[in-house]
Amino acid sequence: MADIIKEILKNLPEEKISAAAFEGANIVLYTKDKEFFLNNEGLIKKAVDEVKKRIELRTEPSMTLEKEKAEDIIKKLIPEEAKLANILFDDERSQVVIEAEKPGLAIGKQGSILHDIRRETLWVPIIRRTPAIRSKLIENIRAVLYQYSDYRRKFLDKIGHRIYDGWIRGKKNEWVRMTYLGGGRQVGRSCILLQTPESRVMLDCGVDVASPDEPYPMLESPEFDISELDAVIITHAHLDHMGFLPYLYKFGYRGPVYMTEPTRDIAALLLLDYVKIMKSENKEPIYDVDDIKEMVKHTVTLSYEEVTDVTPDVRITLYNAGHVIGSAMIHMHIGNGLHNILYTGDMKYGRTQMLEPAATMFPRLETLMIEATYGGRDNLGTPREESDEALAELIIDIAKNKGKIMLPVLGSGRAQEIMLTIHALVKAGRLEPLPVYIDGLVWDVTAIHTAYPEFLNSALRRQIFHEDENPFLWPMFKEVGSQKERQQIIEETGPCIILATSGMLVGGPSVEYLRALGDNPNNALALTCYQGEGSLGRRIQRGEREIAFSNGQRQEILQIKCRIETIEGFSAHSNRKQLLSFIYRCNPRPKKVIVNHGDSMRCLDLASAVHKLNRIETAAPRNLEAVRVR
Repeated sequence: MADIIKEILKNLPEEKISAAAFEGANIVLYTKDKEFFLNNEGLIKKAVDEVKKRIELRTEPSMTLEKEKAEDIIKKLIPEEAKLANILFDDERSQVVIEAEKPGLAIGKQGSILHDIRRETLWVPIIRRTPAIRSKLIENIRAVLYQYSDYRRKFLDKIGHRIYDGWIRGKKNEWVRMTYLGGGRQVGRSCILLQTPESRVMLDCGVDVASPDEPYPMLESPEFDISELDAVIITHAHLDHMGFLPYLYKFGYRGPVYMTEPTRDIAALLLLDYVKIMKSENKEPIYDVDDIKEMVKHTVTLSYEEVTDVTPDVRITLYNAGHVIGSAMIHMHIGNGLHNILYTGDMKYGRTQMLEPAATMFPRLETLMIEATYGGRDNLGTPREESDEALAELIIDIAKNKGKIMLPVLGSGRAQEIMLTIHALVKAGRLEPLPVYIDGLVWDVTAIHTAYPEFLNSALRRQIFHEDENPFLWPMFKEVGSQKERQQIIEETGPCIILATSGMLVGGPSVEYLRALGDNPNNALALTCYQGEGSLGRRIQRGEREIAFSNGQRQEILQIKCRIETIEGFSAHSNRKQLLSFIYRCNPRPKKVIVNHGDSMRCLDLASAVHKLNRIETAAPRNLEAVRVR
């Protein structure tokens, strides 16, 4: 594979190609010939068929029309009904991103408008849907990518050379091992190191927000050397899976991190918020905004079922995990058919208001690494209908006494699922409309949901495409934009629902609401998220009703008198039955199952059940243990 570009160029007219470069595992060819760019008579397709890699043809950046003139032409070509919102130029890669409310109209019949843009500007157009909810934060994240366009081009080319230029460690005997640096018999700080004779790839890099003693992955392990790390792959945007990622960039890592587009955007938002919360609690942040920006610069996004090489002997494919928007299971094809591994991250094998169930069809599969958050024998789960009913009854009871219902939520996933549930209950006539206040980063994350409808289930996708049906734009949902607005909600006399981060009551606005409203028996606190060991949410769940808060130099004691309810059916994790069903339905069936991301007893319990039911080898490693899978 070291000479892949030479092989491609052999079958193309030499005078037509001015330059060739890698963009990760993909190959980009540049031309100064306008006619060849517009019509290469199938030569590029033929090259793709031969090397089985993605090849794209673009014009040299020097050939493209000036940005101001190109923008004028694009505005004239895009019909008014498409509602053009934004035009962003990627100078170094001859690409222009066009955001429109109705992408289909911007593309034109059979791509006619795209063809006209190419012909008249020589830029390669990429059409994106404008989010139904605008977010300045999302725009800033995307601007980073264009701001560092020149750096990105060189960075992506460097990745390609690592993949295609051959083995740097020398091919010896073949083996594959996994070392748990976090997430072994625990929920939190998921971090696993995949090692082969050639590659060092990290799967997730999270923090345990509920643990004051051991919150970070065990990177002091002798197996880990940051200078040898080839790639990081992130399953989804929850802090326990990506909260430590910027730390790697702080300490010099400059390699790629792979994830889906929604995961990239939400991760950046949550990480910025994590830094903000640490500062507000007078704690020294473990990294800063520049480290998060560095992470975004080095992100390579993938779609579901898009195959890409990440090192000479590791090829990955991301599959829908059904957990939160953009959440992915990582399928790894090691060597030339040596071994195939699926790491589920967090997954949901069941349809939700937002997402399709986790995928079960894979090309090959020998080892499955599966979560056990709710893998214990007593984790049978609550039917969703019962959870909806319990939430409706709680809201009705509290509203009668003009109370407030506090719902601490994860900014990504749980918040949007509850928003959709409340909207559906009102629409079905089971609830009277109440103001629903959205606090923390929930609103910005919801905006990302409207920006990537292709990652949502078909029913919700159809609703988002029609502005008047979009449930996220329901007028009862009200964004909380300041401390002043938060105080007004607290002082209001009427009933309302408050959705606020964080879901475990570990920092964030949910703690502020609890401090202000928790001593009133007319109010309620509804816990719908997993409450990590050591978190304030877990302590309250276990019956603690006297909570000490630091208030400057003195401590303040809160007597919790509000109603406390735990409603479990909204979980974005699979229950025990769903986990076992997922393993049974995996096609092909795995020969070995490794259980992680669960309390010790739940991991051991699920591993035992899988072994008895399927007669296959199982393991439940502790942190710092390594498992040889081949």
